[in-house]
Amino acid sequence: DADVDGAHISTLLLTLFYRFMPELIYEGHVYIAMPPLYKAMPSRGKEEYLYDDRALETYRKKHTGVFTLQRYKGLGEMDSEQLWETTMDPESRRLKQVEIEDARLASSVTEMLMGTEVPPRRQFIYENAVDAELDI
Repeated sequence: DADVDGAHISTLLLTLFYRFMPELIYEGHVYIAMPPLYKAMPSRGKEEYLYDDRALETYRKKHTGVFTLQRYKGLGEMDSEQLWETTMDPESRRLKQVEIEDARLASSVTEMLMGTEVPPRRQFIYENAVDAELDI
């Protein structure tokens, strides 16, 4: 999913692959699908998928006319055609190949946030709380 829940799931899965199947990452077999977060449907013109909040802000500045906005909370909210077009179709989907550094970082962050050592977690929260994006 394109939201914070999807990022959390990706982090957990990257940690799993890094710890138990690192050869899949080293050999370049692990990818992350990058589905859109929004779909903008103007009253005139072409529909457009927007992949993050920054893209939405840019769209709002460029399109002064009326448009309908659909926010995807998860892939389950897409119909089969939208899922194919945005996430499954090799011609139009966006994929990010996972590199070993991505997996190392995911593993270390997961260990720090979920592990038994409280001081590193507390320090991380103090340093990063201002940058937290609440998805409410």
